Amino acid sequence: MNAPLPADLPEAATAALLHVEGLGVAIARTDGEEVRPVDGVNFAIAAGETFALLGESGCGKSMTALALARLLPDGGRIAAGSVRLGDEDLLALPEAAMRRVRGGRIGMIFQEPATSLNPVMSVGAQIAEALAAHGLRGAAARAEACRLLAAVGIPDPERRLQEFPFQFSGGMKQRVMIAIALAGRPRLLIADEPTTALDVTIQAQVLDLLAELQRREGMAMLLITHDLGVVARVAHRVGVMYAGQVVESGPREAFFATPLHPYSRKLFAALPEAAKRGGALDAPVGSVPPPDRHFPGCRFAERCPAAFDRCDEEVPVWHAVGTQAVRCHLYEGVAIPRRFVRETAGAADVVAARPAQSVLEVAELAV
Repeated sequence: MNAPLPADLPEAATAALLHVEGLGVAIARTDGEEVRPVDGVNFAIAAGETFALLGESGCGKSMTALALARLLPDGGRIAAGSVRLGDEDLLALPEAAMRRVRGGRIGMIFQEPATSLNPVMSVGAQIAEALAAHGLRGAAARAEACRLLAAVGIPDPERRLQEFPFQFSGGMKQRVMIAIALAGRPRLLIADEPTTALDVTIQAQVLDLLAELQRREGMAMLLITHDLGVVARVAHRVGVMYAGQVVESGPREAFFATPLHPYSRKLFAALPEAAKRGGALDAPVGSVPPPDRHFPGCRFAERCPAAFDRCDEEVPVWHAVGTQAVRCHLYEGVAIPRRFVRETAGAADVVAARPAQSVLEVAELAV
């Protein structure tokens, strides 16, 4: 019915543009010991596809993204695994060659545009700086910067090239960051929580913009997020990350119809719904364990309502369940464990949930 996948990989993804296998990151502590915030991560992304890496804060999502671009913090190193972009092993490149890859074949969008943009440089100068790294200068660079601002939906781009970040709203700053990320015409776009600092309306605009640009350019996109609504809106496939490892992977539709891992199911159970009004949300008890923890068994065992003795003693392997894959002992020899009988909200429910009646209505407000 279902069996461990070969090489402990959740998908074969033989035609993937990005192929990450066994990625491990070690960070040195002040006492000389090392911690592993990322430990044995596997996933692959095809051209034109969005892969969402989903999980709580502290589970290793952003550290995974930084490792792909080799931008780890001081004391950090890639301790294991391989990262291939096309036919090239990014971990084997000398730093000079990797600098050409960053901002070129790989573009990055960070979660806080206000701290990512230089406050004393005009927006045009910052885009031109990215273009200069790829040999474009002078009038040609200015024309391309103007084109990029227009492409990300900033009106009057010729004038706004002269302006500084403080003259842009939060949503417009994020659009500038996207324009900078696109300057090198990347094959892979890494978006680390790109809508965290934005209000809901602007979030939707930015996500729709990213989806449109991806379709137009044919880029692969790695989307780092903790928000199921964001995943439902733009992802093609989903990887659920917990305590430094991916524990579930599969197509978005299958994931929202039937989340497999107990952690994934807890994420859905924690969603607010009208039927739960007045009651406590069924969130996972406790928090993500620190990266210095040693795990003889399943990393979620101490928080899992379905855990049994084996979970504490033996690391689970991957099991295929239809188009999905899950790292959980409960799926050995069965498709869906009988204890998982709760219906889960679908993608449309997560994106489009609305109150039955308006709580507040405003008409013809003037200030």
